[in-house]
Amino acid sequence: MPRLYPLKKIRNIGIIAHIDAGKTTFSERILFYSGISHKIGEVHDGAAIMDWMEQERERGITITSAATTCFWTPTDQEENKHRINIIDTPGHIDFTAEVQRSLRVLDGAVVVFDGVAGVESQSETVWRQADKFNVPRICFINKLDRTGASFEKSLQSIFEKLTPNAVALQIPIGQEENLKGIIDLLKMKAIIFEGDFGQNIKEEEIPADLKEEAEKWRHIALEKIVSEDESLMEKYLSEEELDLESLKNCLRKAVLANKLIPVFAGTALKNKGIQLVLDAICYYLPSPVEVPAIQGIDPKTEETIERKADDDEKFCALAFKVATDPYVGTLTFFRVYSGTLQAGSYAYNINTNYRERISRILRMHSAEREEVKEVYAGDIVATVGLKNTRTGNTLCDEKDPIVLETISFPEPVIAIKIEPKTREDQEKMGIALRRLSDEDPTFKIKTDMETGETIISGMGELHLDILVDRIKREFKVECSVGRPQVAYKETILQGTEAEGKYVRQSGGRGQYGHVKLRIKPKERGSGFSFKEEIKGGAIPKEFIPAIEKGIKEALTNGVLAGYPMVDLETTLYDGSYHEVDSSENAFKIAGSMALKEAVRNAKPIILEPIMKIEVVIPEEFFGDVVGDLSSKRGRIEETFDRLNMKVISVHAPLAEMFGFATILRSLTKGRGTFTMEFENFEQVPTNISQSIIEGKK
Repeated sequence: MPRLYPLKKIRNIGIIAHIDAGKTTFSERILFYSGISHKIGEVHDGAAIMDWMEQERERGITITSAATTCFWTPTDQEENKHRINIIDTPGHIDFTAEVQRSLRVLDGAVVVFDGVAGVESQSETVWRQADKFNVPRICFINKLDRTGASFEKSLQSIFEKLTPNAVALQIPIGQEENLKGIIDLLKMKAIIFEGDFGQNIKEEEIPADLKEEAEKWRHIALEKIVSEDESLMEKYLSEEELDLESLKNCLRKAVLANKLIPVFAGTALKNKGIQLVLDAICYYLPSPVEVPAIQGIDPKTEETIERKADDDEKFCALAFKVATDPYVGTLTFFRVYSGTLQAGSYAYNINTNYRERISRILRMHSAEREEVKEVYAGDIVATVGLKNTRTGNTLCDEKDPIVLETISFPEPVIAIKIEPKTREDQEKMGIALRRLSDEDPTFKIKTDMETGETIISGMGELHLDILVDRIKREFKVECSVGRPQVAYKETILQGTEAEGKYVRQSGGRGQYGHVKLRIKPKERGSGFSFKEEIKGGAIPKEFIPAIEKGIKEALTNGVLAGYPMVDLETTLYDGSYHEVDSSENAFKIAGSMALKEAVRNAKPIILEPIMKIEVVIPEEFFGDVVGDLSSKRGRIEETFDRLNMKVISVHAPLAEMFGFATILRSLTKGRGTFTMEFENFEQVPTNISQSIIEGKK
């Protein structure tokens, strides 16, 4: 069956922003104007289509990235329909993994800003992630109808905090409650949105009182655009007329190369400006053929190979999200990079060496779904019931395998104890935890060996709150949870050597394993590495994987307080074996013993998660809040003004920040807000380290 839409008419985009910038409302308008929904769903009424989880509707925030497909013909064209696959990502920092994995499979992004607050902390985080993946983007300054909104100040904050390469293509006509429409600086026309939902677009002459200002902004925009093209620059300098098509083409090339970032204006809630952003998605963001071909590794030769976005290439796709659906079971979302795939056929998971049957393929419209028979290069779709596929796995053609770069996720920083209330709940809880950890790579489960308790860990209090809520609602498990605990880590400060000897003789065949290890500290955040330098067959090759396994198992329980050990390098350099008594198990135990012994002599320390916190408060509460943060071992990095509010940027240990939301509310009479994200791990001060160790005993 031939594809309905040519590749160059497809856009895979994400909508990213700080929490509460109006991202989901913006997505809802896109669905309305493109005809996917026939009524407008509002977040504040709990009726947003993209927020389909109960928890999302109750809290008015986005938790999972909803994928949806819509179609758009640019407003100034009668034919030229584009298919737009949209992923609406969460803004809350606890769900940063959702944003990260979405950016990995997108070709372009729309970054939404609050017209009152401008660039906020989470906007910076997602912007840097988009930079990391080289995602071309456009900006939309939203909420310009609100009191205190300012297009100029918001644009200035983009220049200062994110990029000097932003270029305003529109300015608003009026601000706050007087926002009437926008001025298109390329066409030099006023655009007014009429009708109950702003669905009727009217082009008018620019009001006389705004003519001069529009000319000034157009001049700035044209200078930035023509500087990307010599022939346009010559025309511009010799004051020739520049035609609209040439300007758009030049701007498109600059956006695709990440050299310019167009900025648009409007208000999603009051239905102004959204259709023009849809036009811009079609004009300026890339199709799958305009982004570099995906690169991966050939598992047979270990060489880098690439796959172009082409239906005739061999099939290759990346699973970027696993979700539990109450109606169809496990949904696996994947992006097809090359080739085609038919329902009823098989795809090979190169990471797990497993052939997966693709029984059904679904095109998602948020929680609604449409079944399709075949998918093509550039598509983002979901399939049902894959048994062995996790986030970050590559699906490909078995005869032509390729391994795409997997998605790396941050380590959890907070943990809680969870207990089922009855024996029946115990079994159901096990299933629920397994499903949720398959879905969310930043959610980890561990059993405490000493107490037998189940410990779950995640990226923040809200993250764990939502997961526990889902366990109770979706999986009908009655359970109780303990108080949040910090997910500490252990590491070492110096290098050392040690040996582990495991010898048992108990009639018949004995056990013998003897290992000599060198260990040394690594840079923070670089993880664990294992090297082997055995010479002269001191330990046979077949026992080395068992030694590595023993070392890795020993790393899960540190020597100081039983926390996982990180950031160290181990080198296996010597040992001995017995012809008869040596076994994999003996060497595994010897490896574990050697590591524990080495760590004891290598100045072990405890590390704690340090959080980057941004507190926004009215000025009169500044002294009280700074005092409270300082008492929490907080390091004030900077303070600055944002409109009529004070912003405090601070680094503080997570251990001190529990309950800060309540404290901030009482200190600021409910007017203060804050965001918190993981920054890095740092050494715990000696006096606190001692109390952590004693508390674990």
